[in-house]
Amino acid sequence: MKIDHTRIVLTGAASGIGRVLLNELSAYSAQIVAVDVDETALQTTLESIPSNRAIITPYLADLSLAARVDALFDQALAVMGGIDLFIANAGYAYYEKIETPDWDHIVKIFQLNVFSTIYTAEKMQALNADRPYKVVMTASAVGHVSLPGYAIYSATKAALHHFAEAYRFELNTPHALMLVYPIATRTNFFDTAGNKVPVPWPNQSAETVARATISGIEQDRVSVYPSGMFRLFRLLERFLPFLRKALHNWENRRFQRWLASR
Repeated sequence: MKIDHTRIVLTGAASGIGRVLLNELSAYSAQIVAVDVDETALQTTLESIPSNRAIITPYLADLSLAARVDALFDQALAVMGGIDLFIANAGYAYYEKIETPDWDHIVKIFQLNVFSTIYTAEKMQALNADRPYKVVMTASAVGHVSLPGYAIYSATKAALHHFAEAYRFELNTPHALMLVYPIATRTNFFDTAGNKVPVPWPNQSAETVARATISGIEQDRVSVYPSGMFRLFRLLERFLPFLRKALHNWENRRFQRWLASR
């Protein structure tokens, strides 16, 4: 898909991978609705873009409810007249030991990470009918290999992975849906997951993820794995299954140290 002269919605645009994606996308002749829940961070992000060819419209929204996703689509259509590319990047994590049953705690993260993202894919299909479009979902490597401390978060990303695998069979063009599977990314993402959360190893920069995402869009790929090390891990563990156990043991020791330090 060519990014020039497209109409783009980018969620989670004010921090982490989304912020770098917005900066990269600003170099294209495109219209962009940049969405975030944090008004100050979004304004700061827009002011930090040195120069751009894109026309960027900020939009403040918490997309955890269907009505707010509907309102975003209405606004994007009013501003741009259509949506060619929707990058569903908004999401967050819990790093925790599950001790007390908490229904609302589970629902809260699934609403944004899963329900909103899947609903967006459905709306994009209905909006564009037989014309070309693309939806990009920020999934995660933990959708393949879950980690101690991230039980619920891993479940949300695995849900996106399995939804995409099945949903592509329903699409006229399977490459209309692309998932990105970053490993741990060095951003403030982990600050929101908990207090002094250890960043898993290996990890990568937001710039690496953003550039791999844009390359994947331009090449019409359905899956993007920005980490070469993770791609190698997935290949090797087919023949050396102890690698997954070793990774789990390593991260569990860090998780137990984190629990002891609280």
